[in-house]
Amino acid sequence: MHDHIHHPCTGRRHFLRHSGLALAALGSAAGPLQVLAQTQSTLTIAYNVDLPSWDPTVGPSAVNPTIQSLYKAVFSQFIDQNPDLSLKPDLLSEWGWNADKTQIGMTVRRGAKWHDGSAVSAEDVAWSLRRAGDPKTGNPIQFVWSKVGNVRAQGDKVIADVKEFEPAFFKWMAFLTGYVLPRAHYEKVGAAGFERKPVGSGPYQVEEFVQGSHMRLRAFKGYFGPQPAFETVVVKFTTDPSARVAELESGRSDLTLEIPYEEAERLRGRGFNASIAPVSDIGMIFLTNVEPMTSDKVRQALTLAVDKKGLAERLLKGHVTPIDTLQAKDYAAFDAGIGVPFDARRAAALMAEAGYSRSKPLKFKVQTTRGFKPKDFEVMQAIAGMWKAIGADVELEVYEVAKHYELRAQHKLAPAAFYNWGNSIGDPSTSTGFAMFSHSPHSAWKDPKTLDALIAPLWGEKDEAKRIAGYKAVDRYIADNALVIPLFQYSQTVVYRKGLRFAPHGAGFVLPQTVGRA
Repeated sequence: MHDHIHHPCTGRRHFLRHSGLALAALGSAAGPLQVLAQTQSTLTIAYNVDLPSWDPTVGPSAVNPTIQSLYKAVFSQFIDQNPDLSLKPDLLSEWGWNADKTQIGMTVRRGAKWHDGSAVSAEDVAWSLRRAGDPKTGNPIQFVWSKVGNVRAQGDKVIADVKEFEPAFFKWMAFLTGYVLPRAHYEKVGAAGFERKPVGSGPYQVEEFVQGSHMRLRAFKGYFGPQPAFETVVVKFTTDPSARVAELESGRSDLTLEIPYEEAERLRGRGFNASIAPVSDIGMIFLTNVEPMTSDKVRQALTLAVDKKGLAERLLKGHVTPIDTLQAKDYAAFDAGIGVPFDARRAAALMAEAGYSRSKPLKFKVQTTRGFKPKDFEVMQAIAGMWKAIGADVELEVYEVAKHYELRAQHKLAPAAFYNWGNSIGDPSTSTGFAMFSHSPHSAWKDPKTLDALIAPLWGEKDEAKRIAGYKAVDRYIADNALVIPLFQYSQTVVYRKGLRFAPHGAGFVLPQTVGRA
């Protein structure tokens, strides 16, 4: 039936070739966690974000790339990714389109089990896909999943009819919200019950969870893949980077991530292991189409005033790569020919033409995270200084990344807002498309007349070369009109004690199941 079947040996590409509840508790503990690290059977991680919800398919947390590592420890996806971002089987062993792309067909892995001991079935996969496409469930990527219908299980196969062609459909199965949940358990306990007792089919099962504090995972003996090296994993939600460093230095945690580059280098000098490797994340500043960003001159001036190279070298120690579009170097639609130069003199002239100067500054609010990514707040402080030099006096407001999702969904972000965009599948639809198309819940700039007209035809474009060329044209239009300010592609810091083995993942995943003993 399928002329484009994916088998385990066929990878997509090699990314690294160049480089809820207010309080939910599972178990008995419900207070500060006093766990010493460095035990034979327990791995303790100081993590940089909290986990708001246990359903990886609904709500704002479902589209937070940083949380996916936690979800992937407990839940299996339709399709997984290798460290080089090529696709590999997870609960699906094969997948593909039929010859005229009017149907998709998938083969479900045999022998997989849920954490309650029941077997993972093709109906679980079909139900998960139907649920994802149902607008009533609240899946933030519902508009992708709903492009197939009549999803049905036939033996160990799942077949669906294509209602609207989505070029990146199978890539999404390895991306945000692409998780398979247990139909019988979920329908028995409901959404609230699932929060209290999440059941997945991944390498770890949830033993204890205290929101805002920690979670404890236990290795699942019935997991279909390799057994992890550690029987128990404790994840401490530690949003402050200095606190994460202290966790490691004190021995209370074995591993941490996303600390400043100079701290990672210092700890390496003190005998810790440190990985600093390129990942698919990009730092960007969303611009919202409200005053004063409705002024072409103001947007262009603010964009030209940002010295990305200087920021990369001085603040981020050369561990990031400046970018001028929402495509990182190894994304499918990266175009080195699109550039936005640093030109402070031209920026000041444009601000003067817009009626602003250092003596008569433009004032507006800028939102930023602090400690979510290395030096995020310090970068935005420096950019605020660059903007002040051309006549823009901005107020920095610090927010948690969860607040960013809430405000973005309501179209209530500040005129400028820093964000880290994760795009582990490297497709332009999941970077430029979802970030800039006004009908996307993830966009800040709304331009239905021109920008949407450029993007809309690309969603269902079956000619891949034409689709990629189309997105490059969209990126050029965005750069020429300064509708967003891309900053740089990140490298991720992961620091861990001696005696552990860690390999970086191109998507920035820090997966407990892949941490080993040296």
